[in-house]
Amino acid sequence: MSKILVAYFSASGVTAKVAGNLADAVGADLYEIAPEVPYTKADLNWMNKKSRSSVEMADMSSRPAIATKVDNMDQYDVIILGFPIWWYREPSIIDTFAEAYDFEGKTVVVFATSGGSGLGDSAANIKALAAGADVRNGERFPGSTSQDKLRAWAEKYIGG
Repeated sequence: MSKILVAYFSASGVTAKVAGNLADAVGADLYEIAPEVPYTKADLNWMNKKSRSSVEMADMSSRPAIATKVDNMDQYDVIILGFPIWWYREPSIIDTFAEAYDFEGKTVVVFATSGGSGLGDSAANIKALAAGADVRNGERFPGSTSQDKLRAWAEKYIGG
């Protein structure tokens, strides 16, 4: 049986809720991709082109620092990677995560939360950064998604 990690970044708590429910549903370990410098409400104001998130997302080379590291990433076969959709793609901190570990031979399954935007090019972007990983484009979920639905979705990638 695969050892599974649900790794997620959440700005508003919605992705954290889905990630927690998903980890519980499939018996996975849970890891929060927390920024070294937490985002403030002003940082997340996407309507302000000078806000931290707007500046990061406008610069494809931006790599916000992560507060902690995953203990023993080698033990995981499957990483289910969750995040909110920002500017029709993954937040820059997800790019930091994708470049921080050796994903050779691992399966990375992407999921996102969003009020309406799809995953866009997120999986392709992550595949380019997570060398050697088998990156799978997953699904967008609302915060209210049930554990049963999350389990059924995840079992397509991890086996049941």
